Amino acid sequence: MRKLAALWISVFLLCWLPAAEGSINVPILLYHRFGPSVADSMTVTTPVFESHLRYLKDNGYTIIPLRRLVDYRLGRGGALPPRPVVIVADDGHKSVYTEMLPLIKKYRIPVTLFLYPSAISNASYAMTWEEIRELKKTGLFDLQSHTYWHPNFKKEKKKLNADEYEKFVGMQLRKSKEKLDKELGGGIDMLAWPFGIYDDHLAAKAKEAGYIAAFTIERYPASAADNIMMLPRYLLANSDKGKAFEAIVNGKSSR
Repeated sequence: MRKLAALWISVFLLCWLPAAEGSINVPILLYHRFGPSVADSMTVTTPVFESHLRYLKDNGYTIIPLRRLVDYRLGRGGALPPRPVVIVADDGHKSVYTEMLPLIKKYRIPVTLFLYPSAISNASYAMTWEEIRELKKTGLFDLQSHTYWHPNFKKEKKKLNADEYEKFVGMQLRKSKEKLDKELGGGIDMLAWPFGIYDDHLAAKAKEAGYIAAFTIERYPASAADNIMMLPRYLLANSDKGKAFEAIVNGKSSR
């Protein structure tokens, strides 16, 4: 009888206790632009994007806010749900407002946008501050930093002397955070590295500037083994559909 009771306790623990931290495996899906046709390598057509959302909904995935994953990594939150996935978009392209927003409302899912403020309400391809505030009011969008004007840190490091480069990095990190905080009411503490360029020095500078997490474009799921200032994301193209998309979210896509 005692052996049977012990067996049932073991089964209960395996079924109900949260997985060990080292076993988390969360695909972060990164988009940039949307539209009816492929305009460039960063465009995912709107029908393909909706097929991604349908697949996730129909196959038992839970789309969680990026914030929830970061909080979990920092020990601030409870266990993640089964089959978690995160959706993010970089740059603030106007198609986020015209094409992505209707589908986010339709499927009622959380999204994190990484913005570089110099383009907002300035560049013809970018959203306006009014449109971004409208996204925020839905309660489905978290707005975060992509530096101030999306620089290539490798090129800037070669071009500038050491002191100039230090000032440049600090400006890009702080000025973006300050502008976004001012326009959107605070809460800016996550960063996406422009062009996926990062190193230990940049990570340290980001921490100094007040960021608690930062994100690359490495193509593998985020796990507890990853440096929180260098968390990976899958940069998606329109070809990432059907079996290719399934392989990504099932953790079977190659790095």
